[in-house]
Amino acid sequence: MNKTDRLLAIVLKLQSSGGLRAEDLAATFETSKRTIYRDIQALSEAGVPIMATPGQGYALVEGYFLPPLSFSSAEATMLLLGGQYIAQNFDDHYRVGAEAACLKIEGVLPPPIRQEVARLQGAIRFIATPTENSGLLRDLRRAVIESRRVRFRYYARHHLGSQEPPPGREADPYGLIFFGGAWYMTAYCHLRQERRNFRLDRLEDLHLTSATFQRPADFKLEQTQAEQGRDLTVRVLFDPTLTRWVQESQFFYITDEEETPEGLLVTLRVRQESDVLSWLLGWGGRVRVLEPFSLQERLLESAREILQIYQNS
Repeated sequence: MNKTDRLLAIVLKLQSSGGLRAEDLAATFETSKRTIYRDIQALSEAGVPIMATPGQGYALVEGYFLPPLSFSSAEATMLLLGGQYIAQNFDDHYRVGAEAACLKIEGVLPPPIRQEVARLQGAIRFIATPTENSGLLRDLRRAVIESRRVRFRYYARHHLGSQEPPPGREADPYGLIFFGGAWYMTAYCHLRQERRNFRLDRLEDLHLTSATFQRPADFKLEQTQAEQGRDLTVRVLFDPTLTRWVQESQFFYITDEEETPEGLLVTLRVRQESDVLSWLLGWGGRVRVLEPFSLQERLLESAREILQIYQNS
C-alpha cells in the first residue's frame, strides 16, 4: 500500500472505530509505529483534525467525516451485508477489495447512522459457505481479463462411476457466473464446437494456454446464459406430501411447477438425462417420471442395480 492510500485508509479507520493507538494502526497496515507517527503528522498538516489522548491513542474530532456521502441506515446495511456476502464467494483478490469497500462505507457514516447500521447488522446475517475453488477463480479471472484460452478436464454427470478420467478439452472463457450457490464459467468449448457452461467444482487440471481469443461482440453475461444447451424437457409428478420440500430444494434445472390434484407437476430443462437422474433417485418411490420414456427406463435400471446390491449382501 502506498503512502497516499494508507493516509486515506487511516482516516477511514479512525472514523469507523472512534479511536486507535499507534500500535493498533501499525498492526492493521503492517508497518512500524514510527511510520504511523509520520502519517498522523502528515494528516494533521493537511488539515485533518486528529486529537491524541494518552493511553487511548488517536481519534478524529467529533463531527468530522470524509467524504460527505449520504446513506440511510437501510442503504448502508444492505451495502455492508451484501459486501460481506460477496466477499465469501470470491477469490482472495476481490475478497480483500470487498472488505476494503465495507470499511470505507462504515468510515463515512455519521455516528447515529453507524450505530443504527451496527444494530441492524447484529439482527441480520447472510451466511454462505466459503468457496473452496479460489485458485480456479483467480486463474479463470485472469484468463477472462487477458482473453486466454484454457485447457482442463471436466467431470460431467455422465462420467459418474467411470474409472477413466474425462478427456482434456480447450475453451475460450467469456465470463464467470455465480448462480444457485456455485460458480460457472461461460465459454466456447472447442470440443463441442458450441458455447457451454462449466461448473467450477467439476474442473480439474486447469491450465492457461498461450492462445488468445476474441470475445463475440454481441456476448452478454446474463443468468439466462446458464440455460444454453438445455434442450431436453423432463416432466415429473411428485406425491402431494413432497410439494413443500421440492419447492424448497430450488433445484437448478426446474423451470416450472404446478400444483395439481395428483401432486406437484414439475418441468425441468436439462442437457442430458444424467443431469437429473441422481436427484430423482433421491426422492425414492414418491416421484414418477412422465416424460421422456427413456428416463423412466434409466430410473428402472438404476433401481434394479440398487436392488441387486442388497440382494447380494
